Amino acid sequence: MKEKVIFLTDMQSFYASVEKARDSSLQNKPVIVAGDPERRSGIVLAACPLAKKFGITTAETLGSALIKCPHVKVVRPHMQLYIDISIQISKIMEQYTDLVEPFSIDEQFMDVTGSQKLFGDQFEMAKKLQSTILNNTGVYARVGIGPNKILAKMACDNFAKKNADGIFRLDQSNIEKLWQLPVGKMFGVGSRMKRHLNGMGISTIGGLAKFPLERLKKRWGINGEVLRQTANGIDYSPVTVTTYNRQKAIGHHMTLPRDYSELNEIKIVLLELCTEVARRCRKKGYMGVTVSCGVRGADFDFPTGFHRQVTLPVPTNYDLDIFNAAFQLLLEFWDRQPIRSLGVSISNLQPANNYQIDLFDRYALKESLNTAFDTIWDKYGRTALYRASSLTGAGQAAERAVKIGGHYK
Repeated sequence: MKEKVIFLTDMQSFYASVEKARDSSLQNKPVIVAGDPERRSGIVLAACPLAKKFGITTAETLGSALIKCPHVKVVRPHMQLYIDISIQISKIMEQYTDLVEPFSIDEQFMDVTGSQKLFGDQFEMAKKLQSTILNNTGVYARVGIGPNKILAKMACDNFAKKNADGIFRLDQSNIEKLWQLPVGKMFGVGSRMKRHLNGMGISTIGGLAKFPLERLKKRWGINGEVLRQTANGIDYSPVTVTTYNRQKAIGHHMTLPRDYSELNEIKIVLLELCTEVARRCRKKGYMGVTVSCGVRGADFDFPTGFHRQVTLPVPTNYDLDIFNAAFQLLLEFWDRQPIRSLGVSISNLQPANNYQIDLFDRYALKESLNTAFDTIWDKYGRTALYRASSLTGAGQAAERAVKIGGHYK
């Protein structure tokens, strides 16, 4: 059987690269994209290579970045533009293969196994892909190559980004290069898992690859086996173009502009989130039965919070049903400490045109309210109608309506 050739294509400093391509005056200058340059607040969403030379990193505060590089150019994000460019890049990739799977807004997997007779060998194809993307969008792409998705991803993250040509292949013939890296560099290992592994005496990816499987499974069950397989470059998942065709959950998360400590304030934002989740459910033709609520505390040094879920007796896409369930979770699990972010989701989705109803649950009234809300929102926009509580100082509905993913369009 012919070995597969998988690309993981990653756009270098994507948001910052798009801004430099959009505004030629930013060329040859350190540039960062950050939340709110006017208020000098928010976090760094992207930093170009010149800005990174000053030590600026993604996710640090804008204030910290300005201390490191006072003359850095700070640009407000344009999320709709980034989405449009990402879609344009996807279409470029589809000229090389019909097997393209988005991984994030700036990363996509490609199965090019059957494309080499048309576009040359894998390295030739990677160079052509880089050139096409750069010429059409002004964005530079790095390409990790491997016989599966895991190795392609780790090839890109750990090696291609550091190569002069932005291309690297990782497979079983040179996996020792991967094994020499700290275990925290492995895909799927975050800071918490890194601490656990270090505590077991595992400091490198190679150490994890050779660690006794039974001890890993005893500690983490099937996830322990997945960790060891990843370290050994084993991955059977195909590049799938239908990955996002069927949603498993619909949710909405909000990082608050300040610490919220009063229940009545948190309640207002929670209702706004539930209204948006319910609207998205109806828009996509779903109902759900499992409501999840998550909170993160305001203290970043000693993070607190919770993430809990509850199953409803019947499926719903009505905002107050979702809110009542989420609010009960909040009352039960919130430690009464100030919070900085809040999230709600609904899962176990099913088509909204075929479901069980509760005859004693005012079904007809809910349906008519949903129809009225959606008709007004579709015709006049999201700011045309919202609850009076959103007009208070705690409300965020009007501010969020002009944003995409929490950032200005």
